[in-house]
Amino acid sequence: MFNVCHNCGLYRADKIIDPSGPYAICPECGYKHPFQQLPLLIVSGASGAGKSSVCQALIGKLDNLVLLDADILWRPEFNTPEDKYRNFFETWLRVAKNISQSGRPVVLFGAGMGVPENIEPCVERRYFSGIHYLALVCDDEVLAQRLKARPAWRGSGGQAYIDDHVQFNRWFKEQGKSNTRISLLDTTEVLLETTIEQVKTWISENAIKAD
Repeated sequence: MFNVCHNCGLYRADKIIDPSGPYAICPECGYKHPFQQLPLLIVSGASGAGKSSVCQALIGKLDNLVLLDADILWRPEFNTPEDKYRNFFETWLRVAKNISQSGRPVVLFGAGMGVPENIEPCVERRYFSGIHYLALVCDDEVLAQRLKARPAWRGSGGQAYIDDHVQFNRWFKEQGKSNTRISLLDTTEVLLETTIEQVKTWISENAIKAD
């Protein structure tokens, strides 16, 4: 495990980062662990914006990258809104950090992942050279139609659910105007194939950036 010091054997996620190596320095014994500090790419957006469809289409199509849907790790114990789901985000960053040691940057697809305030305060964030955010957005009416068209078992056709994600969709649009960390991609009048190619281009452009 990366967080276990190879010298003293203690578990510390809060290692001190020396970018000259880069090294992850154990706060207990000072051991300098060389590691690969790669960028992390996050593709986000409200439910219905197109994240899962794009993720499924691109998996296995991009060399030297690992694409993952954040929902695959979701469990009831992560449902802690009182601390903004901190353990869920820390867990994903820890997974992505360890995968990165193979030399392959990770691209995470997930709704809450796209909120920088959820990611930047995490202890595990320090292990990435930079985090790049892309949010898929669309018109409110289109988002509502997409959610209503889903199979009933997904539970996304209720008005309360739709209203919540329309608001989340609007939040991304507003953030995209003022927050330079978040790039926007409007999928309203674009074919899925075009969106896939646009996301692919964004990933390729940001996979090598340090910050």
